[in-house]
Amino acid sequence: MSVGLVSFSVYLLSLDKQIRERFAGARWQLPAQVYASPAELYPGLNIEPQPLRHELGRLGYREVQELQGPGTYVAGKGGLQLQTRAFQFWDANQPSLQLGVKWGEDGNVSEVYDLEAGAPRDIVRLDPMLIGSIYPKQGEDRVLVKLSQVPELMSKGLLAVEDRSFRHHFGISPKGVLRASIANMRAGRVVQGGSTLTQQLVKNFFLNSKQTWGRKINEAFMAVLLEVHYSKDEILEAYLNEVHLGQDGNRAVHGFGLGAQFYFNKPLGELRPYEIALLAGMVKGPSYYNPRRNPKRALERRNLVLDVFRDEGLITEPEHAAAIQMPLGLAGGGSGVERYPAFVELVKRQLKGQYRDEDLVSEGLRIFTTLEPRAQESLEKRIAAALPQLEKTRKMKPETLEASGVVTSVDGGEVLALVGGRDTRYAGFNRALDAKRSIGSLAKPFVYLTALMHPDRFNVQTLLPDEPISLTRAGSKPWTPMNYDRQLHGPQSLANALAQSYNLPTVYLGLQFGAKAVKDTLVAAGYSGNAAPVPSMFLGAVEIAPLEVAQMYATLAANGYQAPLSAIREVQTKDGAPLSRFPIKLRQTLPEGPVYLLNWTLQGVLTRGTARSAYSVLPGDRAYAGKTGTTDDYRDSWFAGFGADRVAVVWVGRDDNKPTGLSGANGALPIWTQVMKDLNARGLDQIPPPDVEEQLVDPASGLKADEGCPGARSVPYVRGNAPQQFAPCASAAESAPMQWLRDIFQ
Repeated sequence: MSVGLVSFSVYLLSLDKQIRERFAGARWQLPAQVYASPAELYPGLNIEPQPLRHELGRLGYREVQELQGPGTYVAGKGGLQLQTRAFQFWDANQPSLQLGVKWGEDGNVSEVYDLEAGAPRDIVRLDPMLIGSIYPKQGEDRVLVKLSQVPELMSKGLLAVEDRSFRHHFGISPKGVLRASIANMRAGRVVQGGSTLTQQLVKNFFLNSKQTWGRKINEAFMAVLLEVHYSKDEILEAYLNEVHLGQDGNRAVHGFGLGAQFYFNKPLGELRPYEIALLAGMVKGPSYYNPRRNPKRALERRNLVLDVFRDEGLITEPEHAAAIQMPLGLAGGGSGVERYPAFVELVKRQLKGQYRDEDLVSEGLRIFTTLEPRAQESLEKRIAAALPQLEKTRKMKPETLEASGVVTSVDGGEVLALVGGRDTRYAGFNRALDAKRSIGSLAKPFVYLTALMHPDRFNVQTLLPDEPISLTRAGSKPWTPMNYDRQLHGPQSLANALAQSYNLPTVYLGLQFGAKAVKDTLVAAGYSGNAAPVPSMFLGAVEIAPLEVAQMYATLAANGYQAPLSAIREVQTKDGAPLSRFPIKLRQTLPEGPVYLLNWTLQGVLTRGTARSAYSVLPGDRAYAGKTGTTDDYRDSWFAGFGADRVAVVWVGRDDNKPTGLSGANGALPIWTQVMKDLNARGLDQIPPPDVEEQLVDPASGLKADEGCPGARSVPYVRGNAPQQFAPCASAAESAPMQWLRDIFQ
C-alpha cells in the first residue's frame, strides 16, 4: 500500500509541476498584430459623408440613433457624430472621443469638433484596422483580453451555459454531471456539458481530445491542482483566451478577443447580447456550429443560448425578444481578421533581418503599417470586377486570367495597397512580389530618360527616325524589331514617339547610348535585377515583379528622388514600448530636370497616346502620367502611372504564360483608371524645377514661336537648351531684317 501511495504522490507531483511551470509564465505564444494605417479626420479632408460612413463601417462602427459608447455614430444632415475607440498609437495614447464632423459647401470636411471639451480639433485619428497577424507554425492566433475587459454578459453567460457551479466547485463537479444529464434529457438535445470549465481548460491547454480513461483521469486531477494554485478569476480569464472558436485556413482562432474580431469585426467590449450568445454557443463545437458554413445550425444554437441568458436573469424578456429576431450579424468577407495576406507577406519580408522569427510569433509585437484600407478595397474590387468581364469578352474559360497590383504614395514611398492575385484572401503565391514578367513598353520611358539626360543632343521636340532596323549578333539570328502596328510613320518627335509607343524610334534612341546606359537608368530608378544589357531591353525584354515596377515609377513620380518602398511605420512591444522606427530614406538618384521632361512627355500617353481612353473616366482637368505595356504575343498587359500623390501599377496575364489577346490599353489600363478615380488621385503639379525653362514652340518646325504662330504651345527644356531661332511663322522673324538695318545705322 505504501508503494502505491508513493507512486500516486509522484504522479500528482509530476502533474503539479506541469501545471505550475506552464501556467506561471508566459502561457501563450502571442502572434504579432498587424494594423493598417489609421484614417484621419481634419478640417479640409476631401471625403464626403457616405465614404466616411463606409470607412466607419469597415472599422466595425455601427450607426445608432444616439451615441451609445465607443464604436458608434449618428448620421445627420450635413454632419455626423461619432465616438471613437481609445487606442494606443505609436506616438501617443488617444482616449475615446465624442466628435462632431461637419461638411462645407465644397464637399470637404469643414469642422471636427470635440463635443465633450466644447472645442475644435485640428486632427483626430480613428483606431486602425487589425488586418492580420504573424502567428506560430502550429497556427494558433489570439488577441489577449483581461477579465476586466470582458462584458459581464459574456463571462456570466458563458458560465450559465458551460459551468453553472464554477464559482463553487473545486475543479470537478459530480453534481454538474448529473444536472447536465437531466437538462439534456428535458431539452431532448445536448444543451449543457458535464465537464467543468476548469476541466475544459486543462484539456485544451495541457492535454488533447482523445476519449480515453487515462486522459480523463489526468484531466480531473489536473483540474483540482489548477484550482489549488490559481483563483477562479485567473482560471476564467485563461479560459476566455484559450478556447477554440474556429478555423481560418491554417490559422486557428483562439479566445473571445480574436473571436469578436474574426466574426464581427469589432472589439469584444462592443458585442451585443445576440453576438455574445453566438460566440458562447460555439464553444460546444466551433466546426459544427460554424456560422459561416452552417448558419441555420448556428442560429438555432445561438437562440438556445439566448434562452439560457433569459432564464438565468442575465437579459430581460424584451432584450431576449429583440435578440431572437436579429440575424447572425457576421462581418462581411468570410475571412475575419486575416484580410490582406498578400500585404502581410510583404510586411513579414521587410521585418526579416530585424527580428527573429520566434519573436514575431511569440512576443505579441504591434506592427503599424502603411496600408490604406480605402486604396486596398478599391484595388481588390476593380481587379475582381474586371477579370471576369475580360474573360467573357475574350471568350476565355472562367478563372483563366490572373492579376496583381500595387498602389504607393508619392511622398515617402509608402505601400498603400497590394494585391497578389484574383483570390485576394489566398495566402499562397504572391504575384505582386514574386511574379517576374516581361514589362514590355514600361521599359521605354527609361530609354527616353537616358536620352533626355543629354539635353545638348535630345529634347522633347527632337525628331527621331521611324525606319527599319536590323541588328546582328554572332551566332544569333538578326534582330529586326517592328512597330506595334507593323507600319512606318515617318520622322517623329521624341514626345510623340513615346506617346504612341513606337518601337523603331525607341530602338534608334537606345542605340545612341547603348544598353548598358539604359540599364544604369533602370537601376537608378529602382531596378535590382541582373538582366543582360542587350538592345531588346529597350522594348521591355526584362522581367520585373509589379512591386519593383512600382518602385521605378515612384522614383519618376517623385521627380527623381527615390524612397525605398516600405510597408511598415512602427514596431512596438505588446505593452506599447517603441522598438523600431522606419524613417523615410530619400535620396536623389535621377536628375530632376530630365525627369520633369519625361513626365511631361508621359502625360501625352494619356492625352493623345496609347492610354487616351483613361480620360473617359478620369477628370479632364487633372494631369496624370503613365505608360502602357504589352509583351510579345499579348502575354502580359501592364499599366504604370501616377498623379501628384498616388502611383499605381497593374498587371494582367496568365500563370501559364500563354497569350491573352490583351494589350496594356485594354487589359490593365481600365483597372488602373478606375482605381485612380476611386482614390480621387490629385493631378500632377505643373511647376517646373529650377533647371527647366518653358518656351513657346512652333510644332511644325520645332523652333521658337510667338503669337504669330498658330497652334504654338509651351514646351519644357533643360535650361539653356531651348531653341533660340524663331520659326518662319513668328512675327519676330519677319521683323528681324528691319532690326538689323536699324542696328547698322545707329
